[in-house]
Amino acid sequence: MTDPTPPSWRQIPHSVVVLGLVSLFMDISSESVFSLLPLFLVGTLGASTAAVGLIEGVAEATAAITKVLSGSISDRIGKRKLLAGLGYGLSAITKPMFPLAGSIGTVLAARFIDRIGKGIRDAPRDALVADITPPEARGAAYGLRQALDTAAAFAGPLLAIALMMVYADNFRPVFWWAVLPAAIAVLLIVFAVQEPGGTKPSEGKGWPIRRVDLDRMSGAYWRVILIGVVFTMAQFSGAFLVLKGQQAGLPLALVPLVVVVMNLVYAILATPAGAWSDSIGRRKVLVVGLGVLVAADLALAFAPGLEGLFVGVALWGAYMGLSQGLLSALIADTAPEDLRGTAFGLFNLVTGGTLLVASALAGVLWQRFGSSATFAAGAVFAGLAAIGLMVSGERGWLVPCGLSVGNGTATSPGPCISTDGRGGGDGCRTRRAHRDPRNP
Repeated sequence: MTDPTPPSWRQIPHSVVVLGLVSLFMDISSESVFSLLPLFLVGTLGASTAAVGLIEGVAEATAAITKVLSGSISDRIGKRKLLAGLGYGLSAITKPMFPLAGSIGTVLAARFIDRIGKGIRDAPRDALVADITPPEARGAAYGLRQALDTAAAFAGPLLAIALMMVYADNFRPVFWWAVLPAAIAVLLIVFAVQEPGGTKPSEGKGWPIRRVDLDRMSGAYWRVILIGVVFTMAQFSGAFLVLKGQQAGLPLALVPLVVVVMNLVYAILATPAGAWSDSIGRRKVLVVGLGVLVAADLALAFAPGLEGLFVGVALWGAYMGLSQGLLSALIADTAPEDLRGTAFGLFNLVTGGTLLVASALAGVLWQRFGSSATFAAGAVFAGLAAIGLMVSGERGWLVPCGLSVGNGTATSPGPCISTDGRGGGDGCRTRRAHRDPRNP
């Protein structure tokens, strides 16, 4: 008998597709600027490399902190689109500041405001995807949004390279072109994204992150946070892939190909990986992804020459495609519906802080013991994360309530089903304890 349920990717709502296009255009704008910004700071404005590092550190820390507040606020007011649109608008406003910049301070201010915009938009946008999308299609939905988001990560640098050739290495005209896709992104989210009318504001008051809200998060949710931390320790910053490309012998002008190759593979795999997780379960796909990351790290650590470099980089991109959208889907699966924005914000804060630690550790290992030690350590962390995921699956620790994604179908709230279609797990017991007694 033919299963009448359509594949999960066919159930992706129109507004989710538009949100993916919003991410695509904004990130093309951002990447076309940021792929050149360190060169602009040092070569045109006379900044030191220490100043470049300070600017990037302040920017990423700002984004991580803002994500927590914006996610919680979106839960309070029940207006995900409003906050996401505000965030994209702030980022768009900063784009003319880069070609007009005459000092390092102007660039710092632009990066600071841009990262505030990113911090404001990310958690409400991810929560909005969960609000709009049927549970059985969430993996595919997050995979699609992530694929379009990642496509911009290689399209933006390629656009910057082409424009630099047209304008004879003049940064400012290239930066002006970045204003156009940013404006398109804002117009799309304002006029083409529809927010569902049934999103209920939470009843929280006072400080956005409250103990009572944290207590409502299930044990399964906190285990997803822990897994996200170990995942982040295993992957650290992509800047080390660029350094490895230069070390492996790529000409300086071609080093950005490392990022292009990684993100191309990432974009190709993100959507099918999400749909695959809807069919067989998130955990199994994540374990496969971690196995790929171990192989990538070992290739980058020990395989010689450019062949080893590009094999490792392609495998790294495959790992990203197999993991990043699925972590978002697990957050949506395990968090209370009215606290999804808070849940995504906390996840982004914790993993953002972890990325700083991971990158610092990777830098120390590289400086003291060489690049092989950095990537070998990444392989160790990836192996630990894979073991943790396998143990969690056997014990039923990653358990969203009322959802069965093991066979591609969803059930109504009721029995607790694991991400592999199994019952049990204390995460569900936590969620049941907080159900409305009037609606058992």
